[in-house]
Amino acid sequence: MTKQMELGGNFTFPRTSMSVKRMGYGAMQLAGPQVWGPPRDVDVAIAVLREAVASGVNHIDTSDYYGPHVTNQIIKRALHPYPKGLVIVTKVGARRDKNKSWLPALSRQELIDAVHDNLRNLGVESLDVVNLRVGGMMEPTAGAIEEPVTVLAELKRQGLIRHLGLSNVTREQLAEAQAITEILCVQNFYNVANRNDDDFIADFADQGIAYVPFFPLGGFTPLQSLVLDAAAASVGATPMQVALAWLLQRSPNIVLIPGTSSVEHLRENLAAAELKLSRAIVEQLDAIAESNSTEVTTN
Repeated sequence: MTKQMELGGNFTFPRTSMSVKRMGYGAMQLAGPQVWGPPRDVDVAIAVLREAVASGVNHIDTSDYYGPHVTNQIIKRALHPYPKGLVIVTKVGARRDKNKSWLPALSRQELIDAVHDNLRNLGVESLDVVNLRVGGMMEPTAGAIEEPVTVLAELKRQGLIRHLGLSNVTREQLAEAQAITEILCVQNFYNVANRNDDDFIADFADQGIAYVPFFPLGGFTPLQSLVLDAAAASVGATPMQVALAWLLQRSPNIVLIPGTSSVEHLRENLAAAELKLSRAIVEQLDAIAESNSTEVTTN
C-alpha cells in the first residue's frame, strides 16, 4: 500500500472549508503527444492518478481542452466516485482546433459550453474551482477581462462552479476580476529563473490567494541550468526536485502542480516536498534570477 506523504504541508483557502496539500498534480501530460488525443497507454495514465491520490495528493489540475476531453475522461475513469477532500481545478478560456492549435475561447457561449463539458466529462454536478485562462502561452496580455469573468460569476451563482481563479493574468486584470467576484487562486508562469511575479506573490500571501506556478523549469539558459545542476548534486536530488523544493520554500501560499505521465517520475516529484534546502543553496538559486535580470538589462 502506498504511504501517504506530507507533501509540503497544507494551504487553506480563507473564507472556505477547502484545504489542499501544497504539492498537487497537473494532469496535462495524461493526454497524447502535444496534449492531443489519447495517451499511448491509458492504464498507465490511470495508474499515475491513483498513485497520486494514494500518496496523499488532494489537488488535481486539469482542463477539458486537454485532449480535448481525454484527460478529464481519464480522471473520471480512474478516480470517480471521487474521494472526500479531493479538489479538482479546471480551466476554461481556450479551445483546440483540428490543427492542434491553442485558440482563445472567451465568448459567453464558449465559456458556458466549456463549463458544461467539464461537468460532463468529470462526472460532477459542480466544479470545485474553475480558472479563467487569458493571455498568451507563457505571459499575460493586457486587456479587459470583465466580460468573461462576469459570465463565470453567473455560473458560480447558479451553483455550477464553487470557486473561481485566474490563469496568466496581470495585476490589473486580477483587480478587475476581484471587483466582480472572489478570486481563490492565480496560475502564472514562474520559477527560480523567471521571477517577474515576485511582488505579486507577496500581495497574494497577504490576501490569502494561492499562487500556482506553471512550467517550473521552463526558460532556463545553459548557465542557469549549470547552477541548478550543481545545487541538485550537492543535496543528492534531481534539478526538478530542487526547483520544486525552492518554490515550496519561496512562500507558504505557493501550491504546485507538477505533471508527469510516469508513476516513477510522479514519486520523484512528490519526494521533492520532503527536501529542505539550506540558506546557502537558496541564495545560490536566488542568484540565478539576479543574473538573468542583469543579462536582460545589458543586452
